[in-house]
Amino acid sequence: MQVRELAVRDCFEFTPRKFPDHRGAFAAPFQEEPFRETVGHPLGLAQTNYSESRRGTIRGIHFADTPPGQAKYIWCPRGSLLDVMVDLRVGSPTFGHWDAVHLDAETVRAVYLPEGIGHSFVALEDDTVMIYLCSTSFNPSAEHGANPMDPALGLPWPADIEPILSEKDRDAPTMAQLAAEGRLPTYEACLARYEELRGAVPSR
Repeated sequence: MQVRELAVRDCFEFTPRKFPDHRGAFAAPFQEEPFRETVGHPLGLAQTNYSESRRGTIRGIHFADTPPGQAKYIWCPRGSLLDVMVDLRVGSPTFGHWDAVHLDAETVRAVYLPEGIGHSFVALEDDTVMIYLCSTSFNPSAEHGANPMDPALGLPWPADIEPILSEKDRDAPTMAQLAAEGRLPTYEACLARYEELRGAVPSR
């Protein structure tokens, strides 16, 4: 498993080995040992999500109140997509910064987004499938969204694709509006959550 630290602090890309043969191919997108060595604690799994999207579909930017927040481990088993993460943690050294990773069925690479990071993506092909492992269950009252078309963020949506958004995502507030209203997670609260998770790991 190859690991690469991304431009948004505490986010990582994981690329597994792929083993093709005459039957097809095999890969393990998530592996606990390299994940734990990289992040410092196991991935708590409360929910697995599946989405199927038409070309041009943009979902997000979604995030959850922290604590407890919601970490995500994401890969694309069919089609291809551009996965985008935005640092929404007020006080973070990379606050307001974003990074993007191309995910597809060929490489089976995955990305990890810890609590406090906003998540969005655009499907680059029809019938693109995303699977993401979530550390906490869906909690509607704690789930929020930032506008993925916010010009201040300047996210890297392809110019040759007509974006398809839900009404909720299209009408979501900008990052500046969320910050002014005190609705963004703080870096301090997120760091405390990360330390809590690391402290809960039994010694080996």
